[in-house]
Amino acid sequence: MEQSDTKSRFEAELLRPAKPGTDTPWAFIVLPKDASAKLPRRGRTTVEGSINGRSFQATLEPDGQLSHWLRINEELLETAGLNIGDMATFEIMSVAQEPEPEVPPDLLEALAEAPEARVVWDDTTPIARLDWIHWITSAKQSKTRAKRISDACDMLASGKRRVCCFDPSGYYSKALSAPKAADDPIPR
Repeated sequence: MEQSDTKSRFEAELLRPAKPGTDTPWAFIVLPKDASAKLPRRGRTTVEGSINGRSFQATLEPDGQLSHWLRINEELLETAGLNIGDMATFEIMSVAQEPEPEVPPDLLEALAEAPEARVVWDDTTPIARLDWIHWITSAKQSKTRAKRISDACDMLASGKRRVCCFDPSGYYSKALSAPKAADDPIPR
């Protein structure tokens, strides 16, 4: 697939999450199905593009409906001169090469203690590493996360290069989804 084949242009309303989880305001959009379908994968994927002509690069998250959603941080909102509730014009396309994912400190520590696992980890692709990280970080409880880290090290040490039992799109497991939008787009 050529990078230009993934290019899409669309308009979307900037939604306010019902549970933002931070003091810093942020917005999100759910990509139109046709724009998402052009991307190389249903799981996390990195895109470059623009919002109202302002360039950005971001990793899209799966929405559990075979599409993606995009988190728009406060800095990008300000740079693009946008507010939650505004309509914005987006142009996106997949990046030529997926960037190296940020490895959580607890996983890094576990890999340092399991040299056989680290060798296989280092030999996998950024997409495979991203899937491992996503599987681990999607755990809802710390106990589950710790078990997944241990299991990941065991699987990697045995030569397994891809995580099993994980649906990176969230469609079959319903483990991943876009945030729920607030009823009122403007916080009061």
